[in-house]
Amino acid sequence: MIYKGLELDHLGQYIDVSTVKTDCAIQEIDEMIEIVAKHNCICASPMPWATEYTIGKLKSVTGTVVTGVVGFPSGAETTGAKVRTARELIALGCRELDMVINVAALKSGMYEYVKSDVKAVIDAADGIPVKTILEVCYLDDELITRASNLCVEAGASYIKTGTGWGPSPTTVEHIKLIRKTIGSAAKIKAAGGVRSLDTLLSMYAEGCNRFGIGVRTVKDIFQEVQRLESSCA
Repeated sequence: MIYKGLELDHLGQYIDVSTVKTDCAIQEIDEMIEIVAKHNCICASPMPWATEYTIGKLKSVTGTVVTGVVGFPSGAETTGAKVRTARELIALGCRELDMVINVAALKSGMYEYVKSDVKAVIDAADGIPVKTILEVCYLDDELITRASNLCVEAGASYIKTGTGWGPSPTTVEHIKLIRKTIGSAAKIKAAGGVRSLDTLLSMYAEGCNRFGIGVRTVKDIFQEVQRLESSCA
């Protein structure tokens, strides 16, 4: 079923399901794994301690990768620590990385530091896609534009809006600004505030390619799809 330009039967191919909150216990990780397998979601995103477990549980599920998270949630680790984490997660079997940029350095005007920090992780990833997380909730438009350009220059595959830990959500306006800034130089992933199907579809219409959604919310979105499909049957 095509709804507002998106094939809802394949919605899972746009969704990264995550368990990256501090209190996501093994029960929620198992729930994430179940949802990812059921809906053929493109990606599962656990915190590092549960990465090997998640990879093992999903090894027989085709079309799904496990993302390793680097620098969650602050992005303030040393570059060396980020590089070591990236290499460890890749060695475990991660096929994508979501990396938080150094937001504090960005807000300090240390732009070359931010860019080199990102590039070091991208180099360590050795061809594995890296999604660079800006945490737009802490930035004004000028810094969102600056950070997006720095990440593209460093070689990022995606510009990602947030971790979901911030005080305010990603908006459609954020997606518009990032797409206007980077053009077709990278893809965009929205995360932190994608809490309804309508929000997801509005962001998709503005050029968002992927959606990071927590396991506590994604169930509601798939239920929305089910109700919509039932009403149109």
